[in-house]
Amino acid sequence: MNDALLEVNSLCKSFDRLEVLKGLTFAVKAGEVIALVGRQGSGKSTLLNLLSGTMTPSGGTIVFDGKQRRFSNRNQSRKLGIEVVHQSAGPVNRFDAPANLLWNRVLGVETARSTSGLLDRSDFTHNLFLGMEKQQSLGILDWEQMIQEAQNLIAEFELPPSITNVQVRNLSDENRQILLLLRSMYHPSRLLLLDDILPALSFERQSILIRKLKSIATQGTAVIIVSDDLKTLFNLTDRIMVLYEGCLVADRKTADAVPREIVELIVGSSRQEEVSPMIWALESYHAAQKQTEELRKAQTSLKESLQAQDSLNRELIERQQNQLFALDKLNAALQATQRRLISEREGERKSLARELHDQIIQDLLGINYRLEEIEEGEKNPGIRKEVSSIRKGIRNAVSELRQVCSNLRPPAIDHHGLSGAIDSLAQEWADQHAIDLQLEIDPALGRLPEMIELSVFRIIQEGLRNVRKHAEASHVKLSLQRTPSASLLVQLEDDGKGLMAPADLGALSLGKHYGLVGISERVALLGGHMTIESPREGGTILLVEIPSPSPVAT
Repeated sequence: MNDALLEVNSLCKSFDRLEVLKGLTFAVKAGEVIALVGRQGSGKSTLLNLLSGTMTPSGGTIVFDGKQRRFSNRNQSRKLGIEVVHQSAGPVNRFDAPANLLWNRVLGVETARSTSGLLDRSDFTHNLFLGMEKQQSLGILDWEQMIQEAQNLIAEFELPPSITNVQVRNLSDENRQILLLLRSMYHPSRLLLLDDILPALSFERQSILIRKLKSIATQGTAVIIVSDDLKTLFNLTDRIMVLYEGCLVADRKTADAVPREIVELIVGSSRQEEVSPMIWALESYHAAQKQTEELRKAQTSLKESLQAQDSLNRELIERQQNQLFALDKLNAALQATQRRLISEREGERKSLARELHDQIIQDLLGINYRLEEIEEGEKNPGIRKEVSSIRKGIRNAVSELRQVCSNLRPPAIDHHGLSGAIDSLAQEWADQHAIDLQLEIDPALGRLPEMIELSVFRIIQEGLRNVRKHAEASHVKLSLQRTPSASLLVQLEDDGKGLMAPADLGALSLGKHYGLVGISERVALLGGHMTIESPREGGTILLVEIPSPSPVAT
């Protein structure tokens, strides 16, 4: 390991009696890109904090550039060319403190700081050059040069020039993450540590970052990147290191690794997760609802006809009330069970989507890469043609599986919220079915609890599916707004053939037509209500109103 830029030997870290890292030993060469993967709590962030000087080890040694180092703060590691970038909502970086004082002295700016170590009330340019300010003669800050350099840097990530004047508190999470990245890359580094920053970036910006990392690696910068995105890691890295419960359990060349093996090492088991089947029948819940409603009507009729009757009749009414109370309790229990099962179903969908993406799709891509090598080295035209056809089939299968993953768990909802997920769904649906779709989303919608966001997304997804199947529509209007009473109002209107008669959900359930039944079920579980209208001029209007809390903080 004499040619290694970084050598780690028996590195340990404990917090009181809790051992977080246990005897890690590895080396990194200049220009290598290393993936660091593992479950939450496996010690990935702790390792980066030790390498960057944010924390001090409990044991072992760190050798950087041929000399043993013991960093007591971030400034010491930065002087050697070690940069670290945490998530934009990550911990405050201690090296910012002296720079904050500088800004306070020079500019009189209040040093309100975000959780990422950025100054919330200072603009993009201030934060980008924090502690690295350009100066003219007599120590005057050269703002013109700093703004120009900032605009040149953000152009790489396709950000508008005007963002250099925007205060950090008004930036999106993605733009905050890009600011932290640019700040770490402003001066060439020798070791760049990236702590799970990909989720904050859009697909396009992730692609830009990957190209950037490959470029700086060719210039000799070593990169250690923490991420759960195995697809990106297999495309980007030279090696993959796996942490499990604080131990380094694998250090593989990426070219020799198999995604399935890496996943098994991450979870510490070779058993595949089994997706339990959905055992809840929708008919049960609606049958209980129907029976309760019939008993309510019977009770009302009985009260009207027996008002003047004797105590026996009153006893019958009381018995009926007791039965109704018992059925209400049963109905509440069914609702609670259905909520739990829907939540579990969404969890299973998410798990299945991840398994398809991280295992099956990655395996298919690995096979495709190997077939590509065979095709390039094969001289027989017939065999080359056959291999090419097989590769085309694999690519089609991967494309279909990715669509399945998207249907199981829309990726936009986790990173961009309900608004972004619906916008993506609407555009894809309109393009796929050649139906004009007018979309209106309340700009103040904000992020909502996960259960509400997923349920509203599924309601809209099922509503659009019904339009495609039954409406024969050419134009659709979809609106999602907040009402003055803090509810969410979903309106889906089409110009199709409409309904011949008022919708009978019971008849639809018996006929196994679960589109509107499924929507009404989700609405009921959220405590909302649904109406279906068929105007005389044609078409159908689906109105759903759901009680909703205020947007959650992001």
